[in-house]
Formats: sequence, C-alpha cells, structure tokens
Amino acid sequence: MKQHQFDIHTFAAAYALNALDPAERETFDAHLQHCDDCRNEVADFEATAARLASAVAQEPSASMKQRTMSAIDGVRQLPPRVPVTVTTSLAGRLRRKAVPLALAASLASAASFGGLAVWQHQQSADSQQQARQVQQQLDAVSSVLAAPDSRTAHGRATNGALTTVVTSDRENKAVFTATALPAPAPGKTYQLWLAHEGTMRPAGFIHTDGTILLAGNPSDATAVGLTLEPSEGSAQPTSAPLLLMNLPA
Repeated sequence: MKQHQFDIHTFAAAYALNALDPAERETFDAHLQHCDDCRNEVADFEATAARLASAVAQEPSASMKQRTMSAIDGVRQLPPRVPVTVTTSLAGRLRRKAVPLALAASLASAASFGGLAVWQHQQSADSQQQARQVQQQLDAVSSVLAAPDSRTAHGRATNGALTTVVTSDRENKAVFTATALPAPAPGKTYQLWLAHEGTMRPAGFIHTDGTILLAGNPSDATAVGLTLEPSEGSAQPTSAPLLLMNLPA
C-alpha cells in the first residue's frame, strides 16, 4: 500500500485541544513560530471547542447536586496512571492519531464543560437520537482521517476561508474542513461540489466552520468546489466558485 508523508499542518486541532503529548506539542510549537495559517487554525479550533461546550450546557435541576453527592460514596477510585514508553517515531504517532484524537477531544471538551447537565439533558429520546447521529458522523469522518492511505490537501477560498480536504481510496470517502468561513448573506448557504470530468455534482452543505463528510463518490473526482447558493441548494452551481481545489493524488 502506498504510504504518504505526514502533514504537520493537520495537527492544529489536536494542539488546540491539548491532545498532543509533550514531545509532540514541542514539535508543533516550533512549527507555529513560522506558520501563520496554523496559528489562525489553532485559534479557530479553540473557539469551536468553546462553542461546542456552550451548545450542550444546560442549567442543572435543583436536586442534581444532592443526588450526585449521595452517589459519590459508591464510586470506586481509579489507580494512578503509569507512564507507558512508546518506541514508534514522532511522525508516525502524529499521523495516526492527531486528527481523530482531536475530534474525540472536541466531544470530551464539550462534555467536560457541560458536566452533569449534559448527562441530564441526554435522557430525553430526542437527545439520544441526536447523539447517535453525531456519533455515526464522527465514526464516518474518523474512518477517513485515520485510514492508512489518507491524503491531505490545503487551500484558501476567495472569501479568505482556510480549507482542508482529506481523501481515502480504501474508505472511498472524502472529508472537508473549513475555518474562518464568513457567515453567508441571508437566504444563502455554502454548497460543496465534486468535479467529475467537468461536471459539478452536489456534495453537501457547510454552514459554518467545521468538518463534514462529502456526499457522493470521490473515487473518480478530480476537484472539490465551494460556491454560495440559495439556502435550499442548487442542482448545478449558480455562482462563481469561491474555491476549486484539486483533490490530493
């Protein structure tokens, strides 16, 4: 299987969420000294984590504290963690875990901010269904990012947004990430496209900064596009592309 050189630019999310170990963090710290794009991306991921936390937080009920304090005596204390020596190279460890770990850390960050209020909120059937859908999306995105044949390309849209696309032949899927994406005008939305032999096929919508799994088959696509379309979407692009970026080979 063809191996691809790891791309340190994809580790901004793990760095922003403190998901790197000390050696990895030191390496990325050095990279940040001369990479403006990664510094901006780190700031965006930190802001996104804060928004995730506030989105799930709810005011706990008056009886929550009493129930929690009553249950403490029945919680077993965990033993101390023992450091484990890892012999794999820094590049290999980063490539395998950085982005999937950052996604997991995003959920952990939101949960820690919401605390017990999140647990209470998720008791409703609607919240449980939403959690399952989010988990399915996370699993699909993670399968692409963690695939051994994953390939990455970076771009910048004409409106200033920083973009990343990751593809995997084995998974036959592609993941798109945008940061610093300006809010669309009222009645408009951002629509993604996959270019197939000159034909642009709809590949989903992205409404704000974040990461999504592209709809459609990327196996024979040559590029990913981004346009501003009516809020209901379009069958074909109706405006000049804000981005037309070649998929990583």
